[in-house]
Parts: sequence; C-alpha cells; structure tokens
Amino acid sequence: MCQKLYLIISGFIFLLVSILHFFRLLYQWPMTVGPWVAPQWLSYVGFPVALGYAIWAGWLLFSKSGQPKQGIG
Repeated sequence: MCQKLYLIISGFIFLLVSILHFFRLLYQWPMTVGPWVAPQWLSYVGFPVALGYAIWAGWLLFSKSGQPKQGIG
C-alpha cells in the first residue's frame, strides 16, 4: 500500500476515534463491550492519544520533504 494512502486512512480513523471519545465525554455515553462496561476515564486517556496520532499522521503526510522522517541517525 502506498505510504500516503496509509497515512490518510490511519489519520482519518484516529481522528474519528478521537471525535467519538470527545462526544462520549461530552454527553456521558455509556460504552459496553460484552459484559464489561468501560469506565469514563478511559475516554479521558483515549481522546488525546487518538488525537495525537491523527495529528502525527497529518504532520507526516504534509511534511515539507514529502517523506516521513526515517528514525534517528
């Protein structure tokens, strides 16, 4: 898969997840997975993490060099 397409798809998914966490916090939506009810604090962690990954994907996508950074050294 093309790296640009990967960054677009993953950035969009992380942005969507962060929006859902935000609205869960705003409207106090319950989240149940099988018999387990997810605590509200999970969205306090999930929102900034998912938003950070979405911003990171966008930054890599629109970096001036056109290619994501290749690690240290």
